[in-house]
Amino acid sequence: MFDIDRWQEIYSALKKNKLRTFFTAFGVFWGIFMLIIMLGSGEGLQNGVNQGMGDMATNSLFMWTRRTTIPYKGFPRGRFFRFKNNDTKALIDNIPEIENIAPRLQGWGGDGNNNVIRKERTGAFTIQGDYPEYNIIDPVEIIKGRFINYNDIRDKRKVAVIGTRVFNEMFAPDEDPINQYLRIQGVYFKVIGMFKSKKNDQQADRENQQIFLPFTTLQKTYNYGDMVGWYSITAKKDFSVSLVEEKAKTLLKSRHNIAPNDDRAIGSFNVETEFKKMTNLFAGINGLIWIVGIGTLLAGVIGVSNIMLIVVKERTKEIGIQRAIGATPINIISQIITESVFLTSIAGYFGLAIGVGVLELINYLLIKTGADTSMFANPEVDFNKAITALIILIISGAFAGLIPAKRAVSIKPIDALRDE
Repeated sequence: MFDIDRWQEIYSALKKNKLRTFFTAFGVFWGIFMLIIMLGSGEGLQNGVNQGMGDMATNSLFMWTRRTTIPYKGFPRGRFFRFKNNDTKALIDNIPEIENIAPRLQGWGGDGNNNVIRKERTGAFTIQGDYPEYNIIDPVEIIKGRFINYNDIRDKRKVAVIGTRVFNEMFAPDEDPINQYLRIQGVYFKVIGMFKSKKNDQQADRENQQIFLPFTTLQKTYNYGDMVGWYSITAKKDFSVSLVEEKAKTLLKSRHNIAPNDDRAIGSFNVETEFKKMTNLFAGINGLIWIVGIGTLLAGVIGVSNIMLIVVKERTKEIGIQRAIGATPINIISQIITESVFLTSIAGYFGLAIGVGVLELINYLLIKTGADTSMFANPEVDFNKAITALIILIISGAFAGLIPAKRAVSIKPIDALRDE
């Protein structure tokens, strides 16, 4: 393996026909280069979609009310209803599979109409009423202060947690917003925290212009009574969100006199189902990438095998001399296979290195230019996948040299010496 004469012979054979060696190696180089680029691009697509979700719990669902579509118990179709505070307790008491439940309300205003005032500054922001659990289900990054807690809920405290965009518009850059006051709907709220969205691009912009108030405080401030806007729910570890969704809808329909078969009266979004769809989609994409990539690799390896057959034919007389002076078949086979593996390994290494380099360059340009990463972010290749591709290539190189090697030892020494 480490015979210096053998390596000099391999180098001499490859150097003898530089153009042929280059194009043979280029086929292998291009195969692994394209495999790495495709794997990195697939990962970039998946990262973009995942970043769009932030750290949202994948075992979660959201439910809201809509108009009924079926008459039931004397109530006409088209009736609109609202969830109530006692629905929250009913869900907790009757569905043990629920892990977290967060009722939510949105204050009106903010759609172009100024609803927040501080000194001479005014702004239009989205006002949300929340429970502490919401920051578990769809969390934001608290960069100053804290999030809403149960003391705020119980005492209906006039406190607020603001997004970074709210801070930028309502405060000077060098101000500390904590313990400062904002006037919302004529009521003064003390700022207890500031957050930054974990999502990206437009989703992050929308989230960063929100103000979180205690759920009970918002109900009182906006005179909503005991109304609940919608629910955010997560299932316990060993249970499906779809099961929780089915049970919750059945219970709420019963409580609000809605026909059991009225599937449009309660709207919902099952994150678990959508996440599984995305996971299966990307699994399919990765599978297709491997099929296409390995096919491209094999095309390059077959090219190596064909070239090695030509090399063996050109060196028939040389092989005959080696056999005549005592070289064993295993010596001939190992020499041909080593030459094949060497060529594929060197070409494969450069293809791998340059492929990774191109992905890093793309990632650098995405960050540097501030490009939209909602659909494509941080293209990268898992180290184990890269090593797996290289190992496949080396093994394929050994097989590529096996057929020419067998042909080389099948020639009788006397016939090889007579070859012109």
